[in-house]
Amino acid sequence: MRKAQREAYKARLFGQFAQIGRALAGARRLELLELLAQGERGVEELARASGMSVANTSQHLQVLRQARLVEARKEGLHVRYRLADEKVFALWQALRDLGRERLAELDRLAAEFFQERHEFEPVTMAELRRRLKEERVVVLDVRPEEEYAAGHIAGAVSLPVEEMPRRLPEVPRGPEVVAYCRGPWCLLADQAVHALRGAGIPARRLEAGFPDWKAKRYPVEAEAGAGRPGKE
Repeated sequence: MRKAQREAYKARLFGQFAQIGRALAGARRLELLELLAQGERGVEELARASGMSVANTSQHLQVLRQARLVEARKEGLHVRYRLADEKVFALWQALRDLGRERLAELDRLAAEFFQERHEFEPVTMAELRRRLKEERVVVLDVRPEEEYAAGHIAGAVSLPVEEMPRRLPEVPRGPEVVAYCRGPWCLLADQAVHALRGAGIPARRLEAGFPDWKAKRYPVEAEAGAGRPGKE
């Protein structure tokens, strides 16, 4: 192989890898990956969850699709999107975890919006799994109901954070409560813990989110008709 051929090969090779890098080089697209890690969603659902317009959401999804990071399927007149496979979540997880190690601003940013975050140690996934087996904990999924329906920690109770003010009386007052949401940087669990403690209910947040729990092959469930099997 001549030098010119080798250079052409390398340019095309690394250009393919760069396509994935370009797809990831957008804050809103990373947000969409985290949302899709919760389960399959339609464009309108993703637009509502992200606060973007349907048009912008669709454009970002096309970039992710061209990089083979997401897949789409038709459901009647609608198109539903999902992560292409588990490796896509692993890629987002690695990027997220590398950011925490290398970017001190992330911790400062979280503390700026929720100063209580560092007052209590979060519950690790291993600890939560042990306590679930021993039935010594109440687990609250504080994500929106459609995300809970698509998949949740086995035994968790759905209590979306926006419904918490009126539904606090439903929370058992005995064991400690552990709240979880989409991931370690999602503040829904922090909001829930703040509300629970304000009502005198001992509570902590899970260190990670549902996709991390699922990636560990820990027990999960999904509601019938949510596009996934009832148990995994």
